[in-house]
Amino acid sequence: MPTALMKRLWLATGGGAVPALLAVFLVGCGQVPEGGSPTEIADAGAESQPIQFPHDTHAGQFLINCQYCHFSAERSVDAGIPPVATCIGCHREGIVDGRNSPEEVAKVRDYYDSGTPIPWRRIYKVADHVKFPHMRHVAAEVSCQTCHGQVQEMGVLEEMAPESGELRMGWCVSCHLERGASRDCTVCHY
Repeated sequence: MPTALMKRLWLATGGGAVPALLAVFLVGCGQVPEGGSPTEIADAGAESQPIQFPHDTHAGQFLINCQYCHFSAERSVDAGIPPVATCIGCHREGIVDGRNSPEEVAKVRDYYDSGTPIPWRRIYKVADHVKFPHMRHVAAEVSCQTCHGQVQEMGVLEEMAPESGELRMGWCVSCHLERGASRDCTVCHY
């Protein structure tokens, strides 16, 4: 969807639930609000996440299960983008201040106070002609680390290099072979 059209949609809705839903849709489609301004829709490809979320702290140090934030992985094709309400549950004023990065926790509170979704930038994306149903992989007890690496040891996630071979057909087929999963083309392709 062209950026000019997205801006017109955003402005035309004028606030409330519709812009929030539009923002969630745009985040899911790879379109994100630009540079910390949660009300301005811009092209995807921001240099970094709006919040420098340390996976090693949350999943590693505090042992928070991936599905606490990625709430729909067990029942949907998509893993889910964490809503700000999930974050604010722990990061309300006076509960967890984020002593290593209080400025990032302040951003979480700002998004929450403004009623605006955090415009997370999508990190992992398979090609448009590929379907990857998270719920089937979770049901088959494939750990998140199988595809995403040792996230509990990583700080702020970055896009995987395509030359690594991960998230490419050969890599997926080899895993299906190892596990005895179907290799029929229609399992993964539209």
